[in-house]
Amino acid sequence: MDDARAVVPPSDALEFARLAESLQSAPTPEETADGIVEYVRKQLDAIHAGITLIRGRKLETVAATGDLVQLADAYQYELDEGPCRDSSWHRQTLMIRDLAADGRWPRWTSAVTALGIASVLAAELVANGGRRIGSINVYWTRPQNFTADDVAFTNIFARHAAIALSQSLTEAGLNTALDTRKLIGQAQGILMERYDLDEARAFEVLRRYSQHHNVKLRQVAEDLVTTRKLPSAGGVAEDSMRLDAAG
Repeated sequence: MDDARAVVPPSDALEFARLAESLQSAPTPEETADGIVEYVRKQLDAIHAGITLIRGRKLETVAATGDLVQLADAYQYELDEGPCRDSSWHRQTLMIRDLAADGRWPRWTSAVTALGIASVLAAELVANGGRRIGSINVYWTRPQNFTADDVAFTNIFARHAAIALSQSLTEAGLNTALDTRKLIGQAQGILMERYDLDEARAFEVLRRYSQHHNVKLRQVAEDLVTTRKLPSAGGVAEDSMRLDAAG
């Protein structure tokens, strides 16, 4: 990246908001994440980009423009060091011009410079309310001279990207929950009709089967709706359902 090259970001907050809305409107969180990494890669003239999300106490790459990103990120998770790790956990935006001259992550740097990575940008993703959700990670194969435009674009875009991704994940979770409730309701209806049970008793049959056979309640309901019988577990299927219903 040449110092004379200036990133041409959207001209104002309204355009960034429109971009975030466009990203959020993707059908799935995965497609939202893919849109984010491809956009930031093009805007910063980078070779690759990816998104790391916080999953409980672990980090996971949920979008990547190539295998190089997956491998570079995997080294960070395995070695527990690297700019994307630090950005995700500690809410930092890190711009490393020349990895070979940077001594903060010696093991990770040794591994990824061998892959041809020379420069990295990691920007924290912080959702509404200040909740950290991960980081955007951008990779180059040559040392970069980051400009003031790069810094401004990255910080603003990361905020909007975080909002879009967080909202997409929330909506996906709500949709999954609604789908699960619908499936369970359908399964209850089958049991109620077949065994003359009330709604509460039908749910109790599903719950007991789930617990006794270590099968998730959603899976029990889905299998019952699909096959009209409870899934086999240790050779027990329809007869177990009858015993549960009668018990």
